[in-house]
Amino acid sequence: MAIPSGSGTEVLKRVTTHNLNATWSSIITGVANHIYTIISIVYCSQSGTAGNATIAIHDGSNEIYLMIQNVGANGTFVWNDKLVLEGDDILKVHNAVSNGDWYVSYIDQDWT
Repeated sequence: MAIPSGSGTEVLKRVTTHNLNATWSSIITGVANHIYTIISIVYCSQSGTAGNATIAIHDGSNEIYLMIQNVGANGTFVWNDKLVLEGDDILKVHNAVSNGDWYVSYIDQDWT
């Protein structure tokens, strides 16, 4: 993506995934001429057992694993490190238990 020039928009957004069942979810899929700044990712296990929560970015050709964290039964994990996604990046989340909720807050800079 070229360095933006001219006007664009910058909007604070959120996306959620409810009851993710021990699988991967593509929670944000990048679009050309957008820059996404991830502010916070919250995971809550709704399961009575402990299991791993995983955050990864698909950068167009590779899975880049950012975090694998064991979360206790009915526990919560908060990721507050800032991340930047661009055009062809995909933010993916996974939980190993049968019932997990994800909440992601981010800034969407639209340069189209």
